[in-house]
Amino acid sequence: MRLTLRHMFWLKIVLVTAGLPLLWLFYAIVQGSFSADPAKDIQHFTGRMALKLLLATLLVTPLARYGKQPLLIRCRRLLGLWCFAWATLHLTSYALLELGLANLTLLGQELVNRPYLTLGALCWLLLLALAVTSFQAAQRALDKNWQRLHNLIYAIAVLAPIHYLWSVKILSPQPVLYALCALFLLALRYKKFRQWRG
Repeated sequence: MRLTLRHMFWLKIVLVTAGLPLLWLFYAIVQGSFSADPAKDIQHFTGRMALKLLLATLLVTPLARYGKQPLLIRCRRLLGLWCFAWATLHLTSYALLELGLANLTLLGQELVNRPYLTLGALCWLLLLALAVTSFQAAQRALDKNWQRLHNLIYAIAVLAPIHYLWSVKILSPQPVLYALCALFLLALRYKKFRQWRG
């Protein structure tokens, strides 16, 4: 079955629910449902949400191509913006809960001295660039450079899982699984990457 514009309208309504975990997060904070280190729990939850939405964004194009559903591409921007929103919550939770936002000097030092934080901050800056240029006006203004800029999502897909793997003190299956999913989604684009080399 080929998706129609009406289907896409309802699908986008469903995708808005990517913000619903915020309600669970608020409830968990109020109820004290986290471990003895709630700051870390909040950081990990928001970071994993951002990574899940990054992978979902990368999944759209293969689904559209191999499933012969070109209208699915219209979901990509919404998912990307949610990814940026959760990444912003992730960075903000670290700045507020670990360091205290007032201490910007300490935040700068941490971002420079801890390589996994440097990677995370770089991912956020790249996502910021993609988010602010994700609208049609920016696409028209940037013309051919727009696609070049938005190809940076592939760099984020490499750096974000490394950031997660590097940040955990004890290696567990979860960050490895995210990294493997990212590699798989990048591997589906091998023809595109080969064209770049040519």
